[in-house]
Amino acid sequence: MLNKQLLPLLLVCIAVAVTTTTTAASTAAEDATVTCNTVYNDLEPCLGYVLGGGPSVPSECCSGIKSLLRAAHTTADRQSACKCVKSVASSATGQQISRAAKIPGICKANVPFKINANVDCSKIK
Repeated sequence: MLNKQLLPLLLVCIAVAVTTTTTAASTAAEDATVTCNTVYNDLEPCLGYVLGGGPSVPSECCSGIKSLLRAAHTTADRQSACKCVKSVASSATGQQISRAAKIPGICKANVPFKINANVDCSKIK
Protein backbone atom coordinates (compact mmCIF):
# COMPACT_ATOMS: atom_id res chain seq x y z
CA MET A 1 0.00 0.00 0.00
CA LEU A 2 1.28 3.42 -0.88
CA ASN A 3 2.10 5.65 2.09
CA LYS A 4 -0.17 8.71 1.88
CA GLN A 5 2.69 11.02 2.95
CA LEU A 6 4.65 9.90 -0.10
CA LEU A 7 1.88 10.66 -2.60
CA PRO A 8 3.09 14.22 -3.34
CA LEU A 9 6.47 12.87 -4.32
CA LEU A 10 5.04 10.11 -6.42
CA LEU A 11 2.84 12.60 -8.16
CA VAL A 12 5.88 14.52 -9.32
CA CYS A 13 6.79 11.37 -11.20
CA ILE A 14 3.38 11.38 -12.79
CA ALA A 15 4.35 14.43 -14.79
CA VAL A 16 6.79 12.15 -16.52
CA ALA A 17 3.90 10.25 -17.96
CA VAL A 18 1.23 12.83 -18.55
CA THR A 19 2.28 13.70 -22.02
CA THR A 20 2.97 11.54 -24.98
CA THR A 21 3.00 12.25 -28.65
CA THR A 22 -0.25 13.91 -29.60
CA THR A 23 -3.12 11.93 -31.03
CA ALA A 24 -6.55 12.96 -32.18
CA ALA A 25 -8.86 12.47 -29.24
CA SER A 26 -11.70 13.85 -27.25
CA THR A 27 -10.84 16.20 -24.41
CA ALA A 28 -13.90 15.52 -22.27
CA ALA A 29 -12.86 14.53 -18.76
CA GLU A 30 -15.44 11.76 -18.64
CA ASP A 31 -13.62 10.07 -21.55
CA ALA A 32 -10.46 9.56 -19.47
CA THR A 33 -9.62 5.97 -18.66
CA VAL A 34 -6.36 6.80 -16.89
CA THR A 35 -7.16 7.47 -13.24
CA CYS A 36 -4.98 8.60 -10.36
CA ASN A 37 -4.92 4.98 -9.17
CA THR A 38 -3.56 3.91 -12.56
CA VAL A 39 -0.86 6.55 -12.32
CA TYR A 40 0.07 5.70 -8.72
CA ASN A 41 0.31 1.99 -9.46
CA ASP A 42 2.44 2.44 -12.57
CA LEU A 43 4.82 4.95 -11.01
CA GLU A 44 5.16 3.58 -7.50
CA PRO A 45 8.51 1.90 -8.39
CA CYS A 46 9.91 5.39 -9.10
CA LEU A 47 9.23 6.67 -5.62
CA GLY A 48 12.49 5.54 -4.01
CA TYR A 49 14.56 7.29 -6.65
CA VAL A 50 12.53 10.51 -6.46
CA LEU A 51 12.75 10.57 -2.66
CA GLY A 52 16.40 9.78 -2.21
CA GLY A 53 18.16 9.49 -5.50
CA GLY A 54 20.50 6.57 -5.59
CA PRO A 55 22.82 5.01 -8.06
CA SER A 56 20.17 4.28 -10.66
CA VAL A 57 16.50 4.39 -11.56
CA PRO A 58 14.95 0.94 -11.05
CA SER A 59 14.01 -0.89 -14.23
CA GLU A 60 10.50 -1.30 -12.79
CA CYS A 61 10.20 2.49 -12.74
CA CYS A 62 11.04 2.70 -16.43
CA SER A 63 8.60 -0.11 -17.18
CA GLY A 64 5.90 1.71 -15.24
CA ILE A 65 6.47 4.98 -17.09
CA LYS A 66 6.35 3.25 -20.46
CA SER A 67 3.20 1.37 -19.44
CA LEU A 68 1.52 4.60 -18.44
CA LEU A 69 2.58 6.29 -21.67
CA ARG A 70 1.01 3.42 -23.62
CA ALA A 71 -2.19 3.64 -21.55
CA ALA A 72 -2.62 7.40 -22.03
CA HIS A 73 -4.20 7.14 -25.48
CA THR A 74 -6.31 10.26 -25.41
CA THR A 75 -5.98 13.90 -24.51
CA ALA A 76 -8.45 13.25 -21.68
CA ASP A 77 -6.19 10.49 -20.31
CA ARG A 78 -3.13 12.73 -20.34
CA GLN A 79 -5.00 15.66 -18.81
CA SER A 80 -6.45 13.40 -16.12
CA ALA A 81 -2.99 12.19 -15.14
CA CYS A 82 -1.77 15.78 -15.15
CA LYS A 83 -4.52 16.83 -12.75
CA CYS A 84 -3.41 14.08 -10.36
CA VAL A 85 0.07 15.60 -10.41
CA LYS A 86 -1.09 19.17 -9.95
CA SER A 87 -3.23 18.33 -6.95
CA VAL A 88 -0.19 17.60 -4.76
CA ALA A 89 3.02 18.37 -6.67
CA SER A 90 3.51 21.59 -4.75
CA SER A 91 4.48 19.50 -1.71
CA ALA A 92 7.60 18.13 -3.40
CA THR A 93 11.02 19.67 -2.86
CA GLY A 94 13.12 21.12 -5.65
CA GLN A 95 15.50 18.17 -5.43
CA GLN A 96 12.66 15.70 -5.76
CA ILE A 97 11.28 17.52 -8.79
CA SER A 98 14.76 17.60 -10.29
CA ARG A 99 15.18 13.85 -9.84
CA ALA A 100 11.72 13.18 -11.28
CA ALA A 101 12.57 15.37 -14.29
CA LYS A 102 15.61 13.21 -15.05
CA ILE A 103 13.68 9.95 -15.17
CA PRO A 104 12.33 10.20 -18.75
CA GLY A 105 15.84 10.65 -20.16
CA ILE A 106 17.25 7.87 -18.04
CA CYS A 107 14.42 5.55 -19.09
CA LYS A 108 14.57 6.67 -22.72
CA ALA A 109 10.87 7.52 -22.55
CA ASN A 110 9.62 9.94 -25.19
CA VAL A 111 8.07 12.59 -22.96
CA PRO A 112 7.98 16.00 -24.67
CA PHE A 113 7.20 17.81 -21.42
CA LYS A 114 9.30 19.64 -18.87
CA ILE A 115 8.41 18.51 -15.37
CA ASN A 116 7.48 21.27 -12.96
CA ALA A 117 4.84 21.97 -10.34
CA ASN A 118 3.14 24.67 -12.44
CA VAL A 119 2.07 22.56 -15.38
CA ASP A 120 -0.98 23.82 -17.27
CA CYS A 121 -2.93 20.61 -17.77
CA SER A 122 -5.29 22.24 -20.27
CA LYS A 123 -2.40 22.61 -22.74
CA ILE A 124 -1.62 18.90 -22.81
CA LYS A 125 -2.85 17.40 -26.06
